[in-house]
Amino acid sequence: MAKVYQLDYESPIGVIEITGTQDAITSILFSEKDKRKNYPQPETPSVLIECYNQLDEYFQGTRYEFTIPYHLEGSIFQKKVWRALTEIPYAEVESYKDIAVAIENEKAVRAVGSANGKNKLTIVIPCHRVIGANGKLTGYAGGLWRKEWLLRHEKKHKEYSKN
Repeated sequence: MAKVYQLDYESPIGVIEITGTQDAITSILFSEKDKRKNYPQPETPSVLIECYNQLDEYFQGTRYEFTIPYHLEGSIFQKKVWRALTEIPYAEVESYKDIAVAIENEKAVRAVGSANGKNKLTIVIPCHRVIGANGKLTGYAGGLWRKEWLLRHEKKHKEYSKN
């Protein structure tokens, strides 16, 4: 079994815990910590440092896509949903139904919602870009206020990049 490492990133909307191995990121999740606890150590793998740096660029509004290696743990269906989420462009949204159609399983709207909620790679696999069919924000493991913040952040920086 591969050794697991952790590194915390203090974002404007809370501490994000980055977990991974020597080769890949396995989770990026909001934490309930008030402050960072896991700082870079000499043995911290470069993939975690790179993830930290890419998250920092994202929150600064200069990164729109992520290029870090990651490893997904889940069912075939969940992985299909998560891959579809990575196709949602920066600062845009799609509905759960749109994702169900994209994975060629139009009736699986609830299952898409369930898979979305099990995403362990917050922001990198942008589950925050999925909304209800009525255009309202629904469900987000990190809290709806974070989902709203992330969508506003992306919209603001997309508009700046046009100028």
